[in-house]
Amino acid sequence: MAHWAELDSDNKVLRVLVGDNNDPAGDEGYSWIIENLGGTWIKTSYNAGTNGFRYNFAGIGFTYDPIDDAFIAPMPQCGHDAMILNSLKRWECSSCDDDIRQRLAGIQE
Repeated sequence: MAHWAELDSDNKVLRVLVGDNNDPAGDEGYSWIIENLGGTWIKTSYNAGTNGFRYNFAGIGFTYDPIDDAFIAPMPQCGHDAMILNSLKRWECSSCDDDIRQRLAGIQE
């Protein structure tokens, strides 16, 4: 099944719908979605983590980056200022990683 993410004018994902792979138009339901719902729709994939298609499966509130052709999750609020977007278009926090390592070290002692 194909999945389609609707974008607003700021490239934020509003919703994700399932298209029909057996659609007579042969476009996995894209034509039906455009004709019946309008709007701007971008294909997304549940397998993005393994096949790299647009880096991440789109979710409500994600942003679509047309330059890198990527769906990016909202930045998590971890309480640190050290958030970076890695090469897989996922947020990382080195401070959180350090905190986890310190906690694990304390448990293992």
